[in-house]
Amino acid sequence: MIHHLPKDERPYEKCRRLGADRLSETELLAILLRTGTSQQDVLELADRILHFSDEKCGLDGLLKLSYRDLTSIPGIGCVKAVQILAVIELSGRLARAALPKRREFLSAESVGSYYASVMRGYRQEHVILVFLDAKNRMIGEYVLSKGTILSAQADPREIFIEAVRREAVSIILVHNHPSGDPTPSQADLRLTHRVREAGDILGIPLKDHVIVGGDHYRSLYADGIFC
Repeated sequence: MIHHLPKDERPYEKCRRLGADRLSETELLAILLRTGTSQQDVLELADRILHFSDEKCGLDGLLKLSYRDLTSIPGIGCVKAVQILAVIELSGRLARAALPKRREFLSAESVGSYYASVMRGYRQEHVILVFLDAKNRMIGEYVLSKGTILSAQADPREIFIEAVRREAVSIILVHNHPSGDPTPSQADLRLTHRVREAGDILGIPLKDHVIVGGDHYRSLYADGIFC
């Protein structure tokens, strides 16, 4: 219980009275947690989660917390940790569901901004193959690899088998760096050249390779890698 607060200022009552949009992030998380511990009330526990470390702080930090991180916090057992992770995943899916399904990718910015939103909070590296029609509209996507080393797992043969199957006119590669730094590695550059060469031979050109890191992205096409 939060005995030091007037009843109408406690998170549950405040939400009912004013609406969820009037609550702080700490108060919203406290509602999810429901209870604190004998040493700290639920608001203090929520605040501790949101200030887990200098690198994992606030909502952006919450997205990066793992099950192990959460259960290392006194007062967070397996049930609360799983509940928090489930809400984080659900919020990401809701955000992606609200995005238009048929997107035009006419610039590096349109690709980068879209996938920076989609990949926000991904804790593992994902390599996504984006299929485009003749008007540069997305007709589908395919997760090429997840949580593995990019250069070892992204096989150009698999890429173009999928591209032919989807009747793609061109493709874009997108992958994230969970570190938050979108600077391309040597493996990223080698993959780009291999896929671009194969695409030129098969008549399904690689339009771009976009690397997402946190809220930032790098377009290898815009960087001149394709020149």
